[in-house]
Amino acid sequence: METRALTALDRRIAVIGTGTWQLGLDQGEVAPETAAAALEAAVDAGVTLIDTADVYGDGRSERFVGRFLAAHPDAGLTVATKMGRRAAQTPESYTREGFLAWNDRSRANLGVETIDLVQLHCPPGPVIEAPRTWQWLDEMVEAGRIRAYGVSVQTCEQALEAIGHPGCASVELIVNVFRQRPLDDVLPAARAAGTAVIARTPLPEGLLTHNRRRNAQSLPRPEDAPDLGRIFTVVPGDAGARAARELARLCRELGPEHVQPVQVALRWLIEQEGITCILPDARSAHQMRFNIEAAGIAPLGAEMHAALAELYDRIIRPYVHDRW
Repeated sequence: METRALTALDRRIAVIGTGTWQLGLDQGEVAPETAAAALEAAVDAGVTLIDTADVYGDGRSERFVGRFLAAHPDAGLTVATKMGRRAAQTPESYTREGFLAWNDRSRANLGVETIDLVQLHCPPGPVIEAPRTWQWLDEMVEAGRIRAYGVSVQTCEQALEAIGHPGCASVELIVNVFRQRPLDDVLPAARAAGTAVIARTPLPEGLLTHNRRRNAQSLPRPEDAPDLGRIFTVVPGDAGARAARELARLCRELGPEHVQPVQVALRWLIEQEGITCILPDARSAHQMRFNIEAAGIAPLGAEMHAALAELYDRIIRPYVHDRW
């Protein structure tokens, strides 16, 4: 699989990684053997980045990843976890003591002395802006608690603020074929700064899968939800469904032969300059292998890229582009 630079760690990671929120059992039971098979399939296919967080299943995801790491010491894996959602989402809740306590818990869960990459988990904007935040993270690097740090963000403005801090190794944000604003400013800024961009929710909350396409609907989310924007919170259901149908048509007419819309959407994201790694969700080994196949399909071509841009501008852009 193609690899791209994660400069702060002086290493390269595969362009497709795997998130593990769905293995933390927050969204329904996933049997341990099924979760293990999914990660085994990922590693066998060349995945090198595993993304988790301390709140996924209240630590179950981190502990699962820790056991997997211990069983695969020579797999060359990079682990990214997140911290900050265990406290009230106010700037005052983010303290040096809290950072150290969260980090201690994650290191114990993962079974490591030093975590490769720790990202703040969609913190309030003032936390990203505060110089003390970056000072505390620098201290954690100097103490050998973490190798690098970054921020998982909700908005492009927050991503740009984080990228402006020299020590920020990565930003993780929602970007996909129906959430294209980061292409305007975040990706160019990240390229200039040497900051890795990790794309979460590379598929618009299941809208492109068969079981969601027929019944897409808007679902409300709290304004401070860490997954705000995962679901079409502001796109009417009929508009989302129409966009998905048109994308499926474009795939049949312009896409590589025998390639599904989900894989085209993933391939589109891989081809965006400035993307370091994408994190499609997978609950099974079959889903994992299906997603990873996107890295190996033929480039989409200029006509497909232009058609997808037109589709976004015509149907989706009015609802989402200026919101996040």
